[in-house]
Amino acid sequence: MKNQPFFIRDHDIFRPTEIANGPWDHKSLHGRVIIGLLAFVIEERHGAADFVPARLTVDMFRLPTIDAPIEVTTRLVRDGLRIRVVEAEFLSGGVSMARASCQLLRKTQNPQGRIWSPPNWDAPKPADIPPPTDPRLGMHGKWATRPIVGHMGSLGPRRLWMSEVRELVDGSPPTPFVRVAVAADFASPFANAGEEGLGFINSDVTLYLHRLPVKEWIGFEVVNHHSTDGVAIGECWLYDEEGPIGTSTVAALSQRKPMPNPSKR
Repeated sequence: MKNQPFFIRDHDIFRPTEIANGPWDHKSLHGRVIIGLLAFVIEERHGAADFVPARLTVDMFRLPTIDAPIEVTTRLVRDGLRIRVVEAEFLSGGVSMARASCQLLRKTQNPQGRIWSPPNWDAPKPADIPPPTDPRLGMHGKWATRPIVGHMGSLGPRRLWMSEVRELVDGSPPTPFVRVAVAADFASPFANAGEEGLGFINSDVTLYLHRLPVKEWIGFEVVNHHSTDGVAIGECWLYDEEGPIGTSTVAALSQRKPMPNPSKR
């Protein structure tokens, strides 16, 4: 049996299903599906095989409720030979809740000469890692994980594989761009959770990609977290099974009541 999708489509209207809810309020949408739907519509209306969605920035300034119909509007800001820029707005019940800016760059060839870059990680493949026994690590079926090292809130290196287990929009198998866009929100809890759980809620995500993932698993490696006066930034390097693909960076605000740490029994 197919897993329930996050959205049911009715022409240009998207209706959230019950599985699309988030961790902070079960009556609101999860940030990952907001980001994913903006990417879905941008790619559907403005994507092309010879362009790479090199940057997607999503500002999330209100929490959409799970029972309101969703519409995404887009505007083509620039359609050049090498650069395409798209803006999108996420409307819930007719009210603006989030917005996105996406820059797509045309594929060409790399310049000659070597350029330094960090080495590929030495992580085992997802197929070589047993599935976790704690269902909270995938928020009870919203996604699948294969932990590599560390865990949410551990004081040390944190690495993990993530894979989608359901369609974002019913009847539309997720494309590589949609898969990584939906997953990108995970950089916030993975980078910003502490010993006592997750005390930050992210207000944005910026996803940078130099190429799209070629398989379904997305690797996350926490490389940065800093916070002062209740404002945090977090960053993860992203991988697929062939190597690095980009980064996901978030800004976040302190919450009065942290989410418990799933690694603590």
